Amino acid sequence: EAKKAERENARRRRMEMRQLYLKGDERALPKRDKGPVRKFARDYVDSRWSVAEFFLPLLMVVLLLTAMPSVTIKVFATLVMYLVVLISMLDGIWMGRQIKKASAMKYPNESVKGITMYAWMRSTQIRRLRTPAPQVKRGTKLV
Repeated sequence: EAKKAERENARRRRMEMRQLYLKGDERALPKRDKGPVRKFARDYVDSRWSVAEFFLPLLMVVLLLTAMPSVTIKVFATLVMYLVVLISMLDGIWMGRQIKKASAMKYPNESVKGITMYAWMRSTQIRRLRTPAPQVKRGTKLV
């Protein structure tokens, strides 16, 4: 009976921590997401539109188009995919530079190491599926 109660308490604690994590509570975040610079990067990414967030849905469309019998459609779909990858990478580099610059001004004593890749990886996720969940609306001015 005691083991059963302990398992139930552990399950309840895990569920509470997961809810806190999804809301972006600093206590429940893993080490890679903790800190004011990471929060700023998440908010920066969530406050803007990004080409990278459309990459996965576009990839599904390209996959369907490459199954078509027309070689022209296949080539066009593949070129569009490569173009989106290139634009996504350039946007990620630009976004990373902006985040580093703004973070260094806003949090001068915090490390910005790895923030570009962190922000770019978040920007590649579909907004609804990002964890922790976005805390700011699109168009919010952070800088």
